[in-house]
Amino acid sequence: MSEDGGVISGQAQAHHDGQHPLRIHTEHQKSQSTVVQEEAYPMSPQRNTTTPNPFSRKNTGLDLDDYFTGPRDIAKHSKWPLFLQMHGSILPKMIVPLLIVACWASLITSVSTLVPNVNLGVSSILLTITGFVVGLGLSFRSSTAYERYAEGRKLWSQLIFTSQALGRVFWLHAVEREGSKKQDLLSKLTAMNLIMAFAVSLKHKIRFEPYTYYEDISELVDHIDTFAKDATTENSMRPKQGMFKAVGENLGLSFAASNPRKLMKKAQSPLGNLPLEILCYLTAYVDELAIGGQLPIGMQQTAAYNGLQALNDVMVNTERVLNTPLPIAYAIAISQITWIYVFLLPFQLLPELGWITIPATVAASYIILGIFFIGHEIENPFGNDVNDLPLDLFCQQIVQDMETIAARPKPRISEFVDNPKNKVLYPHSDSSYSVWAQRPESAIRSALRNRPHAEFNRMTSHGEKGPQNV
Repeated sequence: MSEDGGVISGQAQAHHDGQHPLRIHTEHQKSQSTVVQEEAYPMSPQRNTTTPNPFSRKNTGLDLDDYFTGPRDIAKHSKWPLFLQMHGSILPKMIVPLLIVACWASLITSVSTLVPNVNLGVSSILLTITGFVVGLGLSFRSSTAYERYAEGRKLWSQLIFTSQALGRVFWLHAVEREGSKKQDLLSKLTAMNLIMAFAVSLKHKIRFEPYTYYEDISELVDHIDTFAKDATTENSMRPKQGMFKAVGENLGLSFAASNPRKLMKKAQSPLGNLPLEILCYLTAYVDELAIGGQLPIGMQQTAAYNGLQALNDVMVNTERVLNTPLPIAYAIAISQITWIYVFLLPFQLLPELGWITIPATVAASYIILGIFFIGHEIENPFGNDVNDLPLDLFCQQIVQDMETIAARPKPRISEFVDNPKNKVLYPHSDSSYSVWAQRPESAIRSALRNRPHAEFNRMTSHGEKGPQNV
């Protein structure tokens, strides 16, 4: 501490004053020393708005429940061969079905082998007839399920792209007016936070989580008036899950699964549409920018309104994917056909294989039911199954993108063009901008004309083939 006793921690200000980066001297105030604590860097307010990592492990290990619940950690690297990997496999949810099939095959084989004058074996011709129908049904279900999965991924890619575009419009194109620059700066940050809130609220909406008490959304929408916020304050409901229910859901048992719309059905007050309400606030902000002349170029206004329309389009299309599954008649028929085929397998394998029928039936069932269960799991790509889309990771990316955009003020051309490290003709020339600026225009254009020849000579000298030799 200095002689006058005052210390202000602030590296940016200390560096500007040419003093120690963590110490700045102040004057006496009323003959008393005053100590003011500030952050070492001008950080954003501590608001815990960053979407938390949805995975309960580090990249060095796995918890047991990670094999049953997801989405899968795509950053996790496994050195096991693909056919031996369990994380992301459908096998954990096939434990109970395979046990049932094994018991059924054991019963048929035991009765047919140990009981006199009883032979339950039938001709294997039935395998050929029914196998074609089962394969056709499974192919249809898998293709439709993956189509929904791929479309869901495209929509979230569009959301990330649109969020980045809107963030650049708000931060770079919106003019900060003289006399109210600080207010305009804070307004920009508020609007960019609403972009984050839109993505996070959309994630919760398509997961049938209508309230705002979740950690990643509560602080982002606490300052705006929404139906979801009012419902959360008045009479929100929280899901309850016992041990039996959790185990049943992890094992894929249908009788243990809850109705995903349970919270919405039991709501006692209007829940509204949180992403749409956030979009209304963003629209009001863009209107203020346009009316106030803060977006002076027409294309900037067009980009802003197109971005809002794109967000609306993403919201509607994700709901379409969510609420338009495979028609229930197809789903029931394919499920019944598949299970009938599996239960008929022991009867057809028994005459040829004997006791080997039991492991053979289990192996064949694993192949058939594996394809069936994969189609069922990815049919809704927005849930919490192991192979569902990592929506938390996508929201985290949008948060990081907004923070990256807002990390620096709008750059001026002089900052990156007239820079001694700017090698404008690299790799043809290592000369900087200032060197080329001192040369006549004809020299620059001559160098540009010679640059393709220099690259061609370099490729030739290294023995590389040009397009004409391919």
